[in-house]
Amino acid sequence: MAQKSIFDDAVRTENGLELNGFVLQQVIDSCEGCERIKEIDGEQYCTSYPNPAAKWRHGACNFATHVKASMDKEGQVKVNPLKASKRAARNR
Repeated sequence: MAQKSIFDDAVRTENGLELNGFVLQQVIDSCEGCERIKEIDGEQYCTSYPNPAAKWRHGACNFATHVKASMDKEGQVKVNPLKASKRAARNR
């Protein structure tokens, strides 16, 4: 028995490829290399988000598997200060 794909229920409409009420947009250049890209009928789509361009508007996509965490000047991974203070409060 073949494994079911997330796009098996997708329907091609005049608006594009539709899945569960969402019209899927094709991936953009920034998505190249991501493991979440699946090809359907020669077009590439993201398996995690219907509009990949929106995820790249304010920096790197949080679903991207090919992007490393940003580093500061000292080589440390940047951490959101609010999250850091909450972790410190929980003694993590």
